[in-house]
Amino acid sequence: MAIENNTRNAMPTQAAEDRIRNFEEVALGYTPALAQAEAQRCLNCKNAPCMTGCPVGVRIPDFISKIKGGDMRGAAETLKADNNLPAICGRVCPQENQCEKYCVRKVKLGGSVAIGNLERYTADWALANQEETNSVCVERNGLRVAIVGSGPASLSCAADLARAGVAVTVFEALHKAGGVLVYGIPEFRLPKSLVAKEIENVTALGVKIITDVVVGKTVFIDELLEEYDAVFIGSGAGLPSFLKIKGENLNGVYSANEYLTRLNLMKAYKEDSATPVLRGEKVVVVGAGNVAMDSARTAIRLGAEVHLVYRRSRAEMPARAEEIEHAEEEGIVFNLLVNPVEILGKDGNVCGIRCVRMELGEPDASGRRSPIAVEGSEFDIDCDEVIVALGTTPNPIIKNSMPSLATTAKGTLCADANGRTNIERLYTGGDAMTGAATVILAMGAGKRAAKAILEDACGR
Repeated sequence: MAIENNTRNAMPTQAAEDRIRNFEEVALGYTPALAQAEAQRCLNCKNAPCMTGCPVGVRIPDFISKIKGGDMRGAAETLKADNNLPAICGRVCPQENQCEKYCVRKVKLGGSVAIGNLERYTADWALANQEETNSVCVERNGLRVAIVGSGPASLSCAADLARAGVAVTVFEALHKAGGVLVYGIPEFRLPKSLVAKEIENVTALGVKIITDVVVGKTVFIDELLEEYDAVFIGSGAGLPSFLKIKGENLNGVYSANEYLTRLNLMKAYKEDSATPVLRGEKVVVVGAGNVAMDSARTAIRLGAEVHLVYRRSRAEMPARAEEIEHAEEEGIVFNLLVNPVEILGKDGNVCGIRCVRMELGEPDASGRRSPIAVEGSEFDIDCDEVIVALGTTPNPIIKNSMPSLATTAKGTLCADANGRTNIERLYTGGDAMTGAATVILAMGAGKRAAKAILEDACGR
């Protein structure tokens, strides 16, 4: 029978002119009718090529088949068997570069099945319909594991260990659990109430989370190794990178890390916030990744005119295509092939940014064409706030407190593919090991480390 070339069902969203005035979620979610129509597009391929792109191994055709059959509880159970944070992943994972990239419908059959949208729909159904419970009965096996950090890698590792009967304690430096999920991703992309529900599902397995503990300062890895059978470091990458140009110390210059933390975790957009943030009238964001888009889209919601400056072309922008499109719809101005060379100030405050135009040369080690400055092309952009979104590296607190722990020149922790470090019973994963990456890749690392911890414990 011929396969219909039916096109992908778009995700409903708030209109751009409405959403720039609020911090409510932009994507509205599939209706049951849309979810059913999109699920019907899945061909249920026998070899399931989509699964090869999923870092946590979700059985994609299986959960979609259950949606087709109207078995939403079965779909949710299938999804959650492999993904510990499905409602989060359905919103923030770059499915277009992972599972959907390998969908056989992608090129000539109406576009890839919207796997991420169906994941979100299924996970949201599960959250709305789950039975009220304070705990899940799991028989303990006597093992005790400490986990440093409470971001996606740590939560995924903790959940898998807890299901296997391990007593897990998570140590979080901030006053709220969730890591980058609570401080780094804006409310309009990932509602914090939803993150809290997903974390509740992890603690329902018996995982204990202790906040306001800075491992490497208030407690040390060596002490945790004495008390626990194993330790997993999932402390993320919270140290921002800067431009290293004149003027970066002026008032009005923020790292994207600080800016988003103030807005997301400290609620600086509220008039009575105890940790306010400058509300610039004209804001320049430097960078073009997802964090840059998050910063720019946050600034526009605070009433600013926002310009994004990036030294390469649109084709090289690392942000998700969806985030780039949403930013453009919301009125953010893209200044491409432009690189800052100085931040300008007056009376200690930002008053502009001096830039130079670029052209692309030969590809560099990343495979992207290297930007080259055009001689004599300097120009100024007037602004009163600059947000630098050039990536992050791991905070050196843990490395400095444990010199015997092997690290790379960039400060990431050295480990094998399963998270084993050079120190016995000490494991790592996520951004602490790879540098800033994606939520789902961090979760995959957490799952692999959990498996390694269990295997090694059985062998001791």
